[in-house]
Amino acid sequence: MSKSLIASAFAGVFAFSGGAMANSGLEQIHQENSQIIREAVRSQERINTIYEQTQDLLGQYRQVVDQTDSLTVYNDFLQTLVNDQQRQINSIQRQIDTLEDTRRGTVPLMFKMIDALEEFVKNDIPLRTERRMERVERLREVMARSDVQLSEQYRQIMEAYSIEAGYGSELAAFQGTLNLGGNELTVDYVHLGRLALMAMSLDGSNAWHWNRQTNSWEQLPDSFLNGVSDFIKMARREINFDMARVPLIAAE
Repeated sequence: MSKSLIASAFAGVFAFSGGAMANSGLEQIHQENSQIIREAVRSQERINTIYEQTQDLLGQYRQVVDQTDSLTVYNDFLQTLVNDQQRQINSIQRQIDTLEDTRRGTVPLMFKMIDALEEFVKNDIPLRTERRMERVERLREVMARSDVQLSEQYRQIMEAYSIEAGYGSELAAFQGTLNLGGNELTVDYVHLGRLALMAMSLDGSNAWHWNRQTNSWEQLPDSFLNGVSDFIKMARREINFDMARVPLIAAE
């Protein structure tokens, strides 16, 4: 009887101990499951973060690819422009080289033209000689200036030649001084191109003409006074153009 009670007591103790151990194991399992769930949540959060970062990087990559494609197209366009500009530069350089060759040939010619113009004025009839020689000197000054373009230098030389050509076809009168035997007289000059160059005293009592053969002024007979006076008036548009008796210089 007592042995059975003892056995029952042991069985109750073991049963109680087994229930306590079971409860403890369940608690531990519950805690471990909770830990696993928390770790899973954190893992999922990390995965989500990595996914979002990956999507951002993918978006940036695609943007970079698009920009690269755009830059490639734009760079090709710029390269086309650069190539065209280089062709233009090469063309301009060839023109500059050609112009330099032309310049080397043109500058000596321009100096020769100035020398020829000066020689012409010296050998021509004494028509506004001082003014014309001053024009020649100005041309020489222009040729010595580095700030004047070659084209402008050439233009001024051609303008001087044009003025000289104009003297050969105009009828003009102007006042000036005439040196006769060391005496300076104020006279009215008149010229018809280079065919006639005459001078008349302001009172109209004397007249002279330039003799090319003797390169000197010669007094005209009184029979020419009216003709010279009329020439002066015609040059000043005071009377209509008409025939007048004046000495002409033979063409050479």
